[in-house]
Amino acid sequence: MAKLTFYINESVNVAVGEGLKRRGVKVITARDAGNLGLSDKEQLNYATSKNLVIVTHDDDFLSMAMNFEHKGIVYVHQQTYSIGDLIRRLKLLWDIAEQKDLLNHVEFL
Repeated sequence: MAKLTFYINESVNVAVGEGLKRRGVKVITARDAGNLGLSDKEQLNYATSKNLVIVTHDDDFLSMAMNFEHKGIVYVHQQTYSIGDLIRRLKLLWDIAEQKDLLNHVEFL
């Protein structure tokens, strides 16, 4: 079973990535990777090349998901959840999903 590794896009509060790390979830943030300021396409290419599932509030990824191969995109509307709620939902997804489950899939939270 291949566990997911989340790539927290710079549109998502860094506290989400830190909270997930404290709970044992495999996470890389755009800041960790030195990718702040990259275009959305560059972010998607990076995540795909590293087998990472992007977590984002940026709806540009929804249109790119239809046109490019990717390892998975988790889209969350920015005002839907508090930081704590988002951490809990992502942890649940991490607990139950495998890498193959999200291949070229967009998960809406």
